[in-house]
Amino acid sequence: MRAGSDATVRVAVATLWSTPDAVRPIDRRALGRTADIPSWVASMSAEQQVGDGVLSQLLLGERVRVDEVRPDGWVRVVALQQPGVRDRRGYPGWIPSSQLVPAPDAPAVDDTTLVVDATSTDLRATPGGRVVLANVVLGTRLAQAGDAVDGWLPVRAGSAADLVWVSAADVVAAGGRAPAALDVASRLRGVPYVWGGLSAYGIDCSGLVHLSWRRLGVTVPRDAADQAEATSSLPLGSERPGDLYFFARPGRRIHHVGIVTGAAGGGGPRRMLHACYTQRRVVEEPLSEARSSTLVAAHRVAG
Repeated sequence: MRAGSDATVRVAVATLWSTPDAVRPIDRRALGRTADIPSWVASMSAEQQVGDGVLSQLLLGERVRVDEVRPDGWVRVVALQQPGVRDRRGYPGWIPSSQLVPAPDAPAVDDTTLVVDATSTDLRATPGGRVVLANVVLGTRLAQAGDAVDGWLPVRAGSAADLVWVSAADVVAAGGRAPAALDVASRLRGVPYVWGGLSAYGIDCSGLVHLSWRRLGVTVPRDAADQAEATSSLPLGSERPGDLYFFARPGRRIHHVGIVTGAAGGGGPRRMLHACYTQRRVVEEPLSEARSSTLVAAHRVAG
């Protein structure tokens, strides 16, 4: 692996760090070739789940551009599938080199490509056999590599050459009929709030939006303020379920986003589904008076 080349993620969920120095002792479960994200999240206190060392997360097979390779095993990359203003190419940060493999010359997405539709699934060595890679999450792309056997599909993940098997019930054709993004996001209700999280084990407000549309094959930026820039503004009062609410304090940038579940009208309050920092989980609820006071816009995602 060298600077200027592309790589893909080899673990189920890789964490993108602001700097290698930001990694804490408790974060060791998120590192290395195992990257046990469920146990990492479960091991942290509510305060540790909102540390500012985590920028985002990347899913199995996600493509990155390598900018720097350090002798200590850390690589500075740009996540090409997560747009943002920090870098015109994508979302920048640091990742252990052990969680990456060199990418093929060109990414291939065709009618053999599947997307994980379950909140999580496991990849196995044989149909129903030994787990090779656990906790592969919603929105992950896999390449189908043959016909189903007893309800299991042979697949390849990212640039991996090895054939593995996934439950056919947990995946769908990437180009097939997709649910609404709100329906996808609703499956994540109750997931813990983790700053920078992008999985069914821990997620933040903009991550919930990014991942829900990503499942549908629609790319939206990673951060809330960038999501507002990339979506279409609506007059408040014309929003409908599945649109986005954005929040900002006077004179400040947008800091929060939620998915509309109920617009004002008929005497009912505005409602949204969001990863709530104060409740530390994904919830669906009416906008409180305090939240309503910072509501600045409603937007719609195209596509």
